[in-house]
Amino acid sequence: MTKNELNKYRNVLDAQAELVQQVRNRDAIAIEKSPDALDEVQHASERELAIRNLDRESNLLRNVRGALRRLDDGSFGVCLHCEEDISAKRLVAVPWTPFCIGCQEIVDRSQGEGVENLEDWLVNAA
Repeated sequence: MTKNELNKYRNVLDAQAELVQQVRNRDAIAIEKSPDALDEVQHASERELAIRNLDRESNLLRNVRGALRRLDDGSFGVCLHCEEDISAKRLVAVPWTPFCIGCQEIVDRSQGEGVENLEDWLVNAA
């Protein structure tokens, strides 16, 4: 990968990290009491949605920071599991991805099956 391409990915990742940090709003997860039971249910639903969004944003930020570390140490664009190059199309679409398409499918299946130790599961699935 050329230095120009790496700089392009770094700029995209930096912008994504800044955006996620600015969007994080924990006010929505505050517990609000209401005398009306229906309002309590509505607040609980809104809080649950806000918690899921916060969790998704935290995971995205963690992945973006990981990609920035891989850029710094020279391992960006290489799958963390199989150590093959990640396709350029995948990096353009999801520059923070730590896995190639094949390994990502394995990870997605493992999460659907509730696998606790992902590294062991990846080794056995390969």
